[in-house]
Amino acid sequence: MSGSFDAVMQVAELPLTALQELLKRYTLELHLIEPEASIPGSYWGDSEAGMIGRSIYIRPDTPMHSFLHEACHVICMDEERRKYLHTDAGGETPEEDAVCYLQILLADQFPEFGQARALMDMDRWGYTFRLGSAQCWFEEDAEDARLWLLNHTLIDAQNQPTFKLRT
Repeated sequence: MSGSFDAVMQVAELPLTALQELLKRYTLELHLIEPEASIPGSYWGDSEAGMIGRSIYIRPDTPMHSFLHEACHVICMDEERRKYLHTDAGGETPEEDAVCYLQILLADQFPEFGQARALMDMDRWGYTFRLGSAQCWFEEDAEDARLWLLNHTLIDAQNQPTFKLRT
C-alpha cells in the first residue's frame, strides 16, 4: 500500500483496550509490538498490521484502517485457512470485498474513528475502487460484499456485525 503515513489515524490515537475489546468479541488476540520493531505477519511491512492464526499484530503507528482490515481478514476466512494463517490471507475477490465492507462497518465500534474517517483514510492510503472512492463503492457498488457477509452470518439483516467468525 502507499499513501501518506501521517494523514491517516493511527492505533495509538485510540485506547488500546478498545482495540482489544473488539478482537475479544471475535475470540481474537491483539499483540502490541514496540515502536520501530518489525511487525510479525505483516504482508505490506512497515507499520501495516500483521496476522498469524487468531492474532493481530500492531505497533503504535499502525493505521487504524490496517488494524481493521487485517482483523476482518481473520474474521472472514474459514476456520481451515485461519488455522494455518501467517501473513497472507489468501482468499478470492468476493471475500476481499467483504473484508473491506466489514472494516467500514466495524469502524463505528470506535466513536473516535467511525465510518466517515475510515472511508477517508482508505482513500488516503490508496485503496482503489471502481467508482473512484471508498465511499462511492460502499454506498453504490458493494451489495455483493454485503450479501457475502450476510450469507456467512457475519452481519445481520440490519447490516450490523454479529461478532462471529466465519466457520
